[in-house]
Amino acid sequence: MNLISRCLSPRLLGAAALAVASMGAHAADKVIFQLDWLPGGDKAAAYVALKQGFFAAEGLDVTVQSGRGSADAVTKVATGAADMGTGGISALMMAAAESGVPVKAVYSVYSKQPDAIFTVKGAGIDGLKSVGGKTVATAPFSSSNTTWPVILQANGIDPASVKLLKVDPATLAPLLAQGKVDATINWITVAPLFERVLRQAGKELLVLPWSTQGLDGYGLTLFASDKMIRERPDVLRRVLRAYAKATDFALKNPEAAAADLKAIVPEMDVAVAAGEFRASIPLIRNEVSARTGMGAFDPALLRTTWSWVARAMNYPADKIDPEKLVDRRFAPK
Repeated sequence: MNLISRCLSPRLLGAAALAVASMGAHAADKVIFQLDWLPGGDKAAAYVALKQGFFAAEGLDVTVQSGRGSADAVTKVATGAADMGTGGISALMMAAAESGVPVKAVYSVYSKQPDAIFTVKGAGIDGLKSVGGKTVATAPFSSSNTTWPVILQANGIDPASVKLLKVDPATLAPLLAQGKVDATINWITVAPLFERVLRQAGKELLVLPWSTQGLDGYGLTLFASDKMIRERPDVLRRVLRAYAKATDFALKNPEAAAADLKAIVPEMDVAVAAGEFRASIPLIRNEVSARTGMGAFDPALLRTTWSWVARAMNYPADKIDPEKLVDRRFAPK
């Protein structure tokens, strides 16, 4: 016991301890973390960082918010409604090309594109080359929609030959199960949910990733506002460090990650969430991330990603410099 401790009564010591604890609690840096979509297994890392205490260990008080698409997430980060968030990097590229946006990509989550065609085995679709004359459903705000015409053309299909329906995301799986559409456009991460719905209808899901049909480039990315980068760089660095730890935890323990998600979002189904995260693993850990490192942006692959966006939106190739949309200083080494 030190001199100060000997001079203080137990009551004063207790009060002092509470004061120190209170000071520590108030010292936590608040961060609003914007998801690009609703909570799900593919978004588990943010919830793992909360439940496992990775954010807290970095002195962070993080609020995770649901979103309605990558463009929505970029807008909220740009306008200050959130400090940082997740989204397809194509949405950031489009926002920059249209009017400029005070947002940077700071960490690559998916080093492969997550877009895919979901269909039913036996429906006569075995690749993008066979969707001509078919009816395909998609969510209105899906980032995949911008690339859809270009990936079709790259596979020799006239986009006008495909009937594209834009429907509420919640109806995609039922429409496919009921045979009201021939295929849907989705990220491969939601395949487990579709498998469950189709199984109830006695059907089997067939997933056709666009990455096997010629589409390469970066997908899900962490964004940060220019304001956060400029004014709170150390906070951003700590967020990314905690997020990277959470991702590593989830890669090793998908079921535990799903349980952490359910602990915070009770309506989640643990089995489905675990399956969704497992479906995302090839997008996170693959030959690209093995070569460049987790979270990194390879300049050549970044340019390829922009080339797909530029072709999809009819932008001149030099409309933006994709390198100016990336800040590599904060990703853990």
